[in-house]
This record gives sequence, C-alpha cells and structure tokens, in this order.
Amino acid sequence: MLGEATTIDLSDFERVDMRVGRVLEVEPFPQARKPAYKLRIDFGPLGIRRSSAQLTVHYRPDELRGRLVIAVVNFPPRQIGPVRSEVLVLGVPDPDGAVVLLEPRLDVPLGGRVF
Repeated sequence: MLGEATTIDLSDFERVDMRVGRVLEVEPFPQARKPAYKLRIDFGPLGIRRSSAQLTVHYRPDELRGRLVIAVVNFPPRQIGPVRSEVLVLGVPDPDGAVVLLEPRLDVPLGGRVF
C-alpha cells in the first residue's frame, strides 16, 4: 500500500481540487458495506454536494453537522449503492483503521481551495 513515495510535479498536485466545505446534513447509510453516513456538504460558490463517508467510529451525526471538512471535488461521481457520491471527504486512518477527518482548525471561507 504505502511504499516509497513517488515524486510528482507541482502541476500534478494542482490537478487535485481540494476544497473546504461545511457539513449540512448527516444521515445513516445502512445500505453501505462498511458503516457510513450520507452527507450533504456546502462548498459555498461551488454549491452543495453529496458524499458518503465512513466516519461512524469517531463521529456522531450531531458532531458532524456544521463541521468544516476538506474534500476532493473534481473526481468523477461514484455510485455507492443508492447514493451518488460527488466528493471525496478526506481523512487519515487511526491505528485501528477508523477515519479521522482532515479539517481546518480556524473558520475559513466555504469553497476555499487547499494548496
């Protein structure tokens, strides 16, 4: 999985469009293979996008609503069961493999680009 890091050019990194959004809605996603939530995320000028995310170990729905997250917004949408996931919410696995969100510590504008 992780091996020696492949060197990329700055232009490669710039092709990945990572933006800040605010979670508006969180719903259970019982049809998912692994426990997950269905999310609606506001990216400001980019609009509201949907995603599914395996965040159930560390986060309750009420803890996610209103939270800032970072997501890749320029991957093609993926159909995950009945959910069309339009963005990939970013996180890092803890020692047991459960996802911990990457998130800004300060309030920043919705739709702000990560660079």
